[in-house]
Amino acid sequence: MDPKTILITILGMGAVTYLPRLLPVLLLSSKKLPPLVETWLRYVPVAVLSAMLLPSLVVNDGALDFSGNNLFLWAATPTFLVAWKTRSLFGSVIVGMAVVALARYLGI
Repeated sequence: MDPKTILITILGMGAVTYLPRLLPVLLLSSKKLPPLVETWLRYVPVAVLSAMLLPSLVVNDGALDFSGNNLFLWAATPTFLVAWKTRSLFGSVIVGMAVVALARYLGI
């Protein structure tokens, strides 16, 4: 591939990635948003993370898997509870890793 084409592709990909993040900050940083919008925006990260995470927990080989063999679904349950009660990212990660490690160690 031509080096010029590669450079243009990289710059284009960077712009497409960076601009949607930069424009809202530039346009809204000096404005006060209505309280309803601020409340709604607080839930966006949780909703996006849930939408990205849920398929990897419940879909196995293209089919829903709620069986006892679905290790990651079972590990997500105590992890979710720790995250909900403590609101600690570090604690949640540790619990999730510990449950998966323990289950694999015990051969479950």
